[in-house]
Amino acid sequence: MLIYTVCGAGIGTSVLLKSNVDRVLETLGLEAEVKAVSIAEAAKPDSPAQLILTTPEIVEELAGNHSEIVAINSIFDLAELQEKLQQSLG
Repeated sequence: MLIYTVCGAGIGTSVLLKSNVDRVLETLGLEAEVKAVSIAEAAKPDSPAQLILTTPEIVEELAGNHSEIVAINSIFDLAELQEKLQQSLG
């Protein structure tokens, strides 16, 4: 499975979110490739990601993508990340 963590440029929030997603996946005993990318990369219609995690203000910009898009309210809240990953990957 390929998971994108997304922010405007792909070098700030998305990198922090990726780090926390990696931690949660390890805790859950799940394996996935997680990549921090920009909005432009994630919005491509042929995006290979099965799951996109981003902040609520970016969700609309990714509309039309075939990937599942999940809004994360707090990128530092590991409990929220765990809950939303379990719902999506469950």
